[in-house]
Amino acid sequence: MAKTGFKFGPGILVTAAFIGPGTITTASIAGANYGYALLWALLFSVCATIILQEMAARLGLVTRQGLAESLRRSFAGTWLGSAAILLVVAAIGLGNAAYEAGNITGAALGLQEISGLAGGFWAVLVGVLAGALLASGEYRLIERVLVVMVLLMSAVFLLTLAMVKVPWGELFSGLLVPRIPSGSLLTVIALIGTTVVPYNLFLHASAVQEKWGPEVSTDLALRQSRWDAGLSIGLGGLITLAVMGTSAAAFHSGDGEFSASNMASQLEPLLGASARYFFAAGLFAAGISSAVTAPLAAAYAVCGAMGWSRDLRATPFRLIWACVLVTGTGFAAVGTKPLLAILFAQAANGFLLPICAAFLLMVMNREKILGAYRNSPLSNGLGAVVVLVTVGLGALKILKVFGVLD
Repeated sequence: MAKTGFKFGPGILVTAAFIGPGTITTASIAGANYGYALLWALLFSVCATIILQEMAARLGLVTRQGLAESLRRSFAGTWLGSAAILLVVAAIGLGNAAYEAGNITGAALGLQEISGLAGGFWAVLVGVLAGALLASGEYRLIERVLVVMVLLMSAVFLLTLAMVKVPWGELFSGLLVPRIPSGSLLTVIALIGTTVVPYNLFLHASAVQEKWGPEVSTDLALRQSRWDAGLSIGLGGLITLAVMGTSAAAFHSGDGEFSASNMASQLEPLLGASARYFFAAGLFAAGISSAVTAPLAAAYAVCGAMGWSRDLRATPFRLIWACVLVTGTGFAAVGTKPLLAILFAQAANGFLLPICAAFLLMVMNREKILGAYRNSPLSNGLGAVVVLVTVGLGALKILKVFGVLD
């Protein structure tokens, strides 16, 4: 008989995926440049992520299909089906290989600054550890390690926030009162874009099936999945808020410049000389978590799109995540940024995010597929708002990539 206790897990993979070095850098720059003014964009992005991820998880649990499989089967035999497969392979498969280099490079540079060891050493170490975890083929082991990494990040960055003097009135005002200071529009887009991530939809729809097998009742799995997603993504938002808040308090309207070592110095009153190692642990957790989830999401998405097995031990599955991981580690180790690949990935994901969001909203209303589990009017209303925003974000991101916007 299935256990009825709360199961914490797949939502943590989503959090581990979007809280990486890129998110930490974006949040730090937002806080340093604009103080607490852009916290409302973070709050919106967390709410939007919860809405979309709940739909992706519900699709996976009810249909026992991944998002890529649903896309392929819904448009089978049409040019839209071929285009959807091509876009998924390009944006998620090839795109994540480019992003993986950024994930590992960001972690390596931060750890190098704090430890004094070469960045190439850290890049290889992060890549090897991520590869060993994925090679285990054990979903539960991967999940448990990422739970530890996310909790470690939480401890580091929330404690960092506690060490600085935060004007709580300004912080809550920034959360609740939308403002776009001069020159901050692209930072708003970056904050939302680094949280509402297309490949997390593919990752979540497949991961929930690993956690809750067909022997678990759908109602129980959905209930536990919603709690898991809400708490996990909310925790991720809290981590990002802590990074933004610390950066705003320490560097906004001041002479200091953001860096990993400067952020670590905020902990010295409490931890003394060990502060740099404590903060290094947070950066390492961010790096290793995103280095694991990006290849995992790519494997789920590409295998689903191509109709291959999504078993973690299947050869095609292993080959895909290995290609993503090796490519990212290689670029990071030699200190080269695959700029053209990153630009291509950004453009492809700019197309993919609104398409996935719109497809989710469409398929979640199909009674033939979901029956009583289709969207409620409230879910449709919230989903429509998110789709409209993601369409705008996708358009702005593409314009930025092609140099139309500075």
